[in-house]
Amino acid sequence: MARRARRTPLEKCQDELNEIQASISQYENCLETLRAKEKELRDQILMEKFKEVNDLLEVQNMSLDDLKDLLTAESKSAQIA
Repeated sequence: MARRARRTPLEKCQDELNEIQASISQYENCLETLRAKEKELRDQILMEKFKEVNDLLEVQNMSLDDLKDLLTAESKSAQIA
């Protein structure tokens, strides 16, 4: 039975480099997926916050314009004081 020829140091380095490049590519893909999930979760959090504000407005029987006017009046009175 014939033995397999020994790999040269160059071949070993090239194989290791190929494995490293494949790992880097895999991690980059995972990172992209995680960043997309992060953005999606941030958007969901923002929507939940808007829902809370909307619920408070409904409980107070206020419109968005009422809230805007209230905040504008508060801002102006804070600047005067």
